Amino acid sequence: MSEHSDTTTSHPDPATEAFVAHRNLLFTVAYELLGSAADAEDALQETWLRWSGVDLDTVRDQRAYLVRIVTRQALSRLRTLGRRKESYVGPWLPEPLLTTPDVAENVELADSLSTAMLLVLETLTPTERAVFVLREVFDLDYDEIAEAVARTPATVRQIAHRARTHVAARRPRGDVSPAETRSALDAFQRAVQTGDLRGLLDILAPDVVLLTDGGGVVQAARTPIVGAGRVAQLLVAGLGRVAPAASLHPAHVNGHPALILRLDGDLHSVITLRMDDGLVTGLYAVSNPDKLSRVEQEAATLHR
Repeated sequence: MSEHSDTTTSHPDPATEAFVAHRNLLFTVAYELLGSAADAEDALQETWLRWSGVDLDTVRDQRAYLVRIVTRQALSRLRTLGRRKESYVGPWLPEPLLTTPDVAENVELADSLSTAMLLVLETLTPTERAVFVLREVFDLDYDEIAEAVARTPATVRQIAHRARTHVAARRPRGDVSPAETRSALDAFQRAVQTGDLRGLLDILAPDVVLLTDGGGVVQAARTPIVGAGRVAQLLVAGLGRVAPAASLHPAHVNGHPALILRLDGDLHSVITLRMDDGLVTGLYAVSNPDKLSRVEQEAATLHR
């Protein structure tokens, strides 16, 4: 994004100022629609290019106008992404996004950013996904959403109802507090690191599902691993093979506690958990290097 900086003044121009003021919101909207930070950044770049050419005197609500632009850019990219996913090798998982601990305090935002919820959103049509995110996460009114998705307000209300029903049937079954998630993560980390099969079985739900996203670039299971016994054995055996080089580090990813696995200091994968009723029902391990570059850059920045 061009900053349009003027060395003769301490203030940016009004277009840049407005864009920067809403940038975090715009990025989050794009990321929740796309499940990819890289594609969200591209959508923001396109949004900036269009916004920088707008006559601001004609804009009544700058926030709504910017959300409309970024939503349309993300929807366009979402359809392209859909074609990419059709030929993707193995399970497709969202790109992990490092978040600050305070994001977890915003329960609705953290829930919408979670890997489990992003996978639920994948089952919606692009328009349903946009309507759900803009209404349920960001509380935009139906008129604003209608302009963003080029539908009538009445149609948007119908889409919102359909999307809510669809998501409600698939979202995590019970509310889990950040403290409970952290406790479960700590127990999971200890069990994996020590090869404690019994400890893992105690915290994994009987029907737990492990998804590993290597993108065909690194070795990963190409089909879901289902069942506490199979998942526990795979985790213990897998980490046991690389134990001398492996280290697990807690982090906040997509608004929830997660683990970062490093081998000889190099980022190997990001593992997030889905909790339901006190047990781990989903494990999502992203090891595709293309999806980890942003996490590596941000982790390096945090530890400078």
